[in-house]
Amino acid sequence: MASAPLLDPASLAAVAASFPPPLVARKINREIVMLVGWVPAILMQFAHPLVAAGVAEHSAFRARPGARMERLRSTVQSMLALTFGSPDEVARAAAKINGIHTRVNGELREGAGTLPRGTRYSARDPALLAWVHATLMSTLPRTYELYVGPLSKAEKDTFCRDGALRAPLLGIPDGYLPDTAEGIDRYMQGMLASGQIAISETARTLANEGLYPPHPPLSGPLLSLMRLPTIGLLPESIRAAYGFRWERRHELAMHSSVVATRGLLRLSPPMVRYWPFALTTGASA
Repeated sequence: MASAPLLDPASLAAVAASFPPPLVARKINREIVMLVGWVPAILMQFAHPLVAAGVAEHSAFRARPGARMERLRSTVQSMLALTFGSPDEVARAAAKINGIHTRVNGELREGAGTLPRGTRYSARDPALLAWVHATLMSTLPRTYELYVGPLSKAEKDTFCRDGALRAPLLGIPDGYLPDTAEGIDRYMQGMLASGQIAISETARTLANEGLYPPHPPLSGPLLSLMRLPTIGLLPESIRAAYGFRWERRHELAMHSSVVATRGLLRLSPPMVRYWPFALTTGASA
């Protein structure tokens, strides 16, 4: 399916103003601890060879020290603006994302899964945008329930419906994205079974550079702790395809870190627990 026409800033703001407040997204995304879920979602995105190729060839992800953290920070800032921002702030965030996507075009330099070498890609392809969207819709609620608290089925469905409703902001045709939690699960299962999701050497390199960066000797144990949820939250098939080890001891260590994190969150004041953007806009749920 072809991309929908991109909207100009004024039209983006008008469309954003027509949406109901994304209250469940605000409840989830206001939590700083949700960063734990963003990293495995990004690794899931890399598991699509066309997404991995686009990131590797059109970003500074691998070129400069600190570029990985800059990319994550920029992604989170866009998420906060889209979730908590005024219509004008939503429009600016969407326009920035669309501008980046418009420049990302190319072809696979290596075959992977069912995709042969030379397959063309565009970051504006609704199929690729749907995969990126679904990795977040799948991972973030699971992360919230693990580290923060339960979500009802209605809340999960609302989270997915609000995400799908905003698809036209990013040039995705209206009605293209799954709009229920069950629909997201069916989509993910279908993609994992399709052969399109395959860990290319590019994806493996991106993942290893992100998870095993050069570091001072004393920071090794901290990085190992941070890797636990990143690897543990991946679907088993993707985790195995990346070659990540996941044993009983890792499961137990992650469980201990979850218990400790939940306890800390209960004791943390809002200014420590929530993103400042969520507090200053007065928009948190």
